[in-house]
Amino acid sequence: MSVTWYECKVKYRKTQETGEQKVATETYLLDAISYTEAETRINQEMAAYTSEEFMITNIKVSNLSEVHAVENSDRWFKSKIALIAYDENSGKERKTNIYMLVQANDVKEAYDNTIDAMKGTTGDYTIPAIAESPIMDVFPYFTGEEEQLEKFNVIEKTETPKEEVLSEDEVE
Repeated sequence: MSVTWYECKVKYRKTQETGEQKVATETYLLDAISYTEAETRINQEMAAYTSEEFMITNIKVSNLSEVHAVENSDRWFKSKIALIAYDENSGKERKTNIYMLVQANDVKEAYDNTIDAMKGTTGDYTIPAIAESPIMDVFPYFTGEEEQLEKFNVIEKTETPKEEVLSEDEVE
């Protein structure tokens, strides 16, 4: 079952670092089954996030097909990926665009994280565009530890190898 992501715009008074309060409209992303559930969930998330009054100004279905969080990254980038397919009947190349949200600190890192997220893809693709997204935070729906890893792919940047070969004695 695929995940439907909703972009929710929320307007509220935000306390700046100087202590001054300013009205801000920020975009948040969450997955839900319907608009009603998206509204309920953004109300719950924002109630936990701020003690100020807030108003939901817009909820819309996002065109994102995947979301990839990366540890130690603070911004979200929207990557446009063109999947390339060859039509054998006409002999022409056909491109289908999908959009992915990746977390990174800059555009170069977003490109690298997009490449990491696309590992294992059997078809050809190009990345024609990467742009910083206005999304402030992502609230995936978690019901258990296994589903967290399936629905919200977390890419860990480590310097140690991801797989180690164990002898038969070490496996038990």
